[in-house]
Amino acid sequence: MDACLSSEQRSQHLQEGPCTPDGCSAPEGAPREEDTGGPPGGSNRIEPSLHSLQQFIPTDYESYTQEHYLFAGTKIVIQESIESYGAVVWPGATALCQYLEEHSEELNLQDAKILEIGAGPGLVSIVASILGAQVTATDLPDVLGNLQYNLLKNTLKRTAHLPEVRELVWGESLEQRFPRSSFHYDYVLASDVVYHHYFLDKLLATMAHLCQPGTVLLWANKFRFSTDYEFLDKFKQVFDTTLLAEFPEASVKIFQGILKWD
Repeated sequence: MDACLSSEQRSQHLQEGPCTPDGCSAPEGAPREEDTGGPPGGSNRIEPSLHSLQQFIPTDYESYTQEHYLFAGTKIVIQESIESYGAVVWPGATALCQYLEEHSEELNLQDAKILEIGAGPGLVSIVASILGAQVTATDLPDVLGNLQYNLLKNTLKRTAHLPEVRELVWGESLEQRFPRSSFHYDYVLASDVVYHHYFLDKLLATMAHLCQPGTVLLWANKFRFSTDYEFLDKFKQVFDTTLLAEFPEASVKIFQGILKWD
């Protein structure tokens, strides 16, 4: 199924791909001179209304930029920095946000329990929260401060459920941190988590661990390298896989995965 971006703004944010260990080009949203020096990471400079809830402090990068998005009738402002892969909104995230927005009733997101893998600066989790879901946003420890800042900034007093932020290192301490007996999610979301890195097997194991009977995994990705398609082949061995949408101009595909059970 083909899907088209509904605004020029969204199209602009889908045009550039993320950096990889083999190189990158500056993404859309790279700091311009007038945009540098956005909300810094020091706890003493976090807005007072957010301070009491801010458990993680954003990394004090030299420069931030404020990027603006519009989803679900809501203006969203994301603090980004190209100094970290995890502090930039990549093409798969905006594509997945659009898909969630356009299929919110079909997906029945109201009060749905959702976990996002590799939430980065948090755009997908914010949109899911605005659409009524109970969201747990996860990523590596150094990303959590900026992630929580963006979540609180855009959801506090604006959503029915305040998103939770948790550390998740792919493939590590999964049963201890997310025991299958205690945690069940209606949806697991992931966007642009597959690129040229060395943790793809751990990523797949993490996806499988977080899915139980009834869980739907939605994975959006910009396909850049042969390794991306190799991961897709392995993904299909573990999940019953359906292609939900394509964004040809951005080389982004969105897949639905249902974990196979013996």
